[in-house]
Amino acid sequence: MKILITGSSGHLGEALIRLLQRRGIDCVGIDIKKSGFTTKVGSIVNRDFVKESMKGITDVIHAATLHKPHVATHSHQDFVDTNITGTLNLLEEAKIQCVNSFIYTSTTSTYGDMLTPPKNEPSIWITEDLKPIPKNIYGVTKAAAEDLCQLFYRNHKLSCLILKTSRFFSEKDDKKTNRELYPDENLKINEYLYRRVDIEDAAIAHLLAIEKAYEIGFGKYIISATTPFSKNDLVELRNNASNVVERLFPDYKEIFKHKNWKMLPEIDRVYVNKKALNELGWKPKYDFRYILESIKKGGDFRSDLSKQVGIKGYHDVEFQEGPYPVSE
Repeated sequence: MKILITGSSGHLGEALIRLLQRRGIDCVGIDIKKSGFTTKVGSIVNRDFVKESMKGITDVIHAATLHKPHVATHSHQDFVDTNITGTLNLLEEAKIQCVNSFIYTSTTSTYGDMLTPPKNEPSIWITEDLKPIPKNIYGVTKAAAEDLCQLFYRNHKLSCLILKTSRFFSEKDDKKTNRELYPDENLKINEYLYRRVDIEDAAIAHLLAIEKAYEIGFGKYIISATTPFSKNDLVELRNNASNVVERLFPDYKEIFKHKNWKMLPEIDRVYVNKKALNELGWKPKYDFRYILESIKKGGDFRSDLSKQVGIKGYHDVEFQEGPYPVSE
């Protein structure tokens, strides 16, 4: 086995390389930026570079991408080039090299406008069956790349699994109001209830996908921490999230009070990982209960892998207002 990791200088790419090295699995990391986890520096838009990088590869994890933080700083063409053409180059070479599996890192952001319910409506129960309605060029290009994966499975029998990850970055929230209302750690802990995953759990899901890809053939999976909520909670979550959380975690308020933290007044969506649990055999460790118990013991709720990867940023320059410019 020899695994190609694209985006190896990024958050997830580095996490994957670290995990593979610990397990003694041969891997090659490629990225446009140098790092201690990147074997070859180059762009996936360059077909010759992709062809050279694919030699001897048995499996591909394609994590390289332009992200939402780049929407305001990069052109639409940049997104098309990297997220669509780059993915196509990798799929074409994977087909030629007859690789065993192609694992594509996508995002829950492809659901776009479907993530926000109309006023006075219940929160949205987000599963893989929900139809995406992207709201920016990031979502559009990631959804298009998902379709390319499906096409290569359909027409060429290339086993392709798509992992739609929720938030796993350590950077501060992009919304100024959130940064002003909540301490950063407080906000991230709240997100484990419905829209965040620890990067170690996310990386493990990708390695499990390689093991299951040939058997499954093609599939899409939401990769997010296991939510404690059910569909019966959706109305109340929209109106008084704290009541729902207190009912499920009676000890949470005392813990939050001690930290001077607060719960979100409403939770408008819930990412559901049931399909990944059942079909990939994924068992994410880091959820809201785990975090509460870690805090009680005075420990750090983050995985060691999360702490090692740390904060990277998405640009080579710093911005005065927030971690990056926001544009929808």
